[in-house]
Amino acid sequence: MSQTTPPTADAAPALTHPVPTDSAVRVETHGIDYIPDTERHGRARDLFAVWAAPNVNFLAVVIGATLMLLGLNLWQALLVIVIGNLFSIITGIVAGSGPAAGTPSEVITRAMYGVIGNRFNVAIAGWLISVCYLAINWAAATTVAVGLLGRLGVPSSPWTIALSAIVIAAATMVISVYGHGLIMRLYQPLAVALAVIFAVMAVFVVGGAHWGYTPAEPLHGLDLVAMMAAGIALVASSPLSYTNSADFARYLPASTRVRDVALWTTLGMVIPGVLATFVGALAASAVDMSDPEAGLEKFLPGWFAPVFLISVIVGTIANNAMTAYSSGLALQAVGIRLPRSRTVLLDGTVGVLMTLFALLVWNFLDSVSSALQLAVAILAPVMGVYLADMLWRRNRYDGAALADDSHGSRFWFSGGVHIAGAVAVLVGIGAALLCSATLVYVGPVAALIGGIDLSVPVGLIVPFVIYLALVRRSPRSQASL
Repeated sequence: MSQTTPPTADAAPALTHPVPTDSAVRVETHGIDYIPDTERHGRARDLFAVWAAPNVNFLAVVIGATLMLLGLNLWQALLVIVIGNLFSIITGIVAGSGPAAGTPSEVITRAMYGVIGNRFNVAIAGWLISVCYLAINWAAATTVAVGLLGRLGVPSSPWTIALSAIVIAAATMVISVYGHGLIMRLYQPLAVALAVIFAVMAVFVVGGAHWGYTPAEPLHGLDLVAMMAAGIALVASSPLSYTNSADFARYLPASTRVRDVALWTTLGMVIPGVLATFVGALAASAVDMSDPEAGLEKFLPGWFAPVFLISVIVGTIANNAMTAYSSGLALQAVGIRLPRSRTVLLDGTVGVLMTLFALLVWNFLDSVSSALQLAVAILAPVMGVYLADMLWRRNRYDGAALADDSHGSRFWFSGGVHIAGAVAVLVGIGAALLCSATLVYVGPVAALIGGIDLSVPVGLIVPFVIYLALVRRSPRSQASL
């Protein structure tokens, strides 16, 4: 890999610091530019807490409750939760491209789609979906915050909803603006604190759960398979949404092994993901979880409920800080010439507006399932192409060359588009949509097989195979190696 300083066409004006640093107490100066070896540091195991802290979150509890509302019993829901969370392995593998390239995922994917083609990829899979996740998570945390204010005698109103959303978003933006250094250091103790609080909460929920719970109308045959497949797509949407997982591993030394990055990233996602989601399912076995916050409070003693509610808000802030950080990088990769700190603030503004719309117009719980399931039809194909490219290149990425977005770039391909990547991902999205089955949309293939949602496996496998077949025949692809 070349160690020369890359062209600065992508770098925002404020990224011309003579010696950029990755400090917890200063705003990160790097954006989508290449991280030189002299600034690499850390160990792969540091990634465990980085991923554990945001995955101890309230949205996971909501998803667990939703599985029960779909008509599954407790053990069927547990099987769905485990299978869905195991897709975190893909997120972990993708994160391994970060140390190899020294650039974020939003730049690495130029190798798959070309400089111009990648802008479309990042705009949709990197920015738009990230902002939607910001809104969904902030909506959940705002609902909890309003409930907490109600305990203090402050009645719910559009004003309290708006102010709560803005305060939570502001706290998120502080972490995101300071960036990678603060995230790496803050999330270590934060993961421990959140894990302890959620563990105590889980003890109360386990004690009140109905382990032998059976739905009023148990599912059988194709109906059961269809609901379990839909549940897997719902749960898998969370790990598959991190198509940008390399963003948080790119400061690691280039010699860091992919398997180590994949292991610690996966463990940091799977362990809290399974536990938090299953707690939601356990709660739904005993109480009405159509209002998740009110449902959970029925298990908790009065003294602990406020502590738990605060931890939910803090966990959501941790989750969204990572999302906002990456979406800020996405805007830079799309071509917006602003410093990373300003693109993060721009994302925060859009996210807050979407949050208020979701809270004041939509029914939150009803919208979560369909939104996340439909997102999988895009996220899974993007992940499939990413995995295929890592395999084909054997995870050898020239970060300096990837940072070059000029017409002479090695990754310009044909008119700025890598045909192999564009064809693979578009066909993959089309195939995933044909096989999707959500509350608002059922694809024709899914309808033919009894409403079974196969969008995740089809969305991963089809573009993976197509991409490998095309790049092996393309002279332009070979030239980019």
